[in-house]
Amino acid sequence: MTDPASKTTIALISDIHANAEALQVVLEDLDRRAPDAVYCLGDLIGYGPSPNEVIKEIRKRKMPVIAGNHDEKIARWEGEPPSSFRAEPTASTGEEAARYTHFLVTAEHRHYLSGLPSHLRLEYGHPEDPWTILLAHGSTRRINEYLLEEHDERDLLSMMIEARADVLAVGHTHKPYHRILTDEHGRHRHVINTGSVGKPKDGDPRAGYVLLEWAPPLNRQQPDSLSVQFIRLPYDIESTARAIEKSPLPDPLAEMLRTGQG
Repeated sequence: MTDPASKTTIALISDIHANAEALQVVLEDLDRRAPDAVYCLGDLIGYGPSPNEVIKEIRKRKMPVIAGNHDEKIARWEGEPPSSFRAEPTASTGEEAARYTHFLVTAEHRHYLSGLPSHLRLEYGHPEDPWTILLAHGSTRRINEYLLEEHDERDLLSMMIEARADVLAVGHTHKPYHRILTDEHGRHRHVINTGSVGKPKDGDPRAGYVLLEWAPPLNRQQPDSLSVQFIRLPYDIESTARAIEKSPLPDPLAEMLRTGQG
């Protein structure tokens, strides 16, 4: 629980997708801004060329992380990775990327991924009436559910009321947004998508994350009690794209990075 009289800033990152270059610029920016806390909403791996490097850096910083669907898939993959990798021409882009990720990720890092929680619940503000933030990868219901910006408002409110959440923060879609919903009691609830550190899909290929800031007094009837800032940062996209093209990963993944699409 935080001091109810102090301003609090937390950073949320998500969907790094084994992109070590993008993660590095985000971490450098976080070090400069020095928020009170940083949380990761999953998908450390998948699609990119550097899964072990990303996991190692996140673990080194002892960053709280929840499981993304790509993390969960590798953690639950039956059987040990092969000693050598051979491309499968009939596999889809996603399947081939998953196969290569499974081949690369070390046993130690698979064990780490297998221990990640599915959700995190945070409380900020006054101990007797805190704001509750629920962190999920896809939604409160499923790790791979897409909560896009145009998602039905009644369904979102129902989900948040059931979860007792003032703020629902998710990733998975790779498309950042902030929606303010008002329930039948005039209480504002916030839905935030963090976007993606390493594989944006909103047409902006820069790395992205989000900063949340509370300044007392917190008031659920005032929508601006919570400030949400989306940060976008340039990084050496071409270096990562070329690394994909030089690896067994499918080449279309490189073009997706360059365009911020797909």
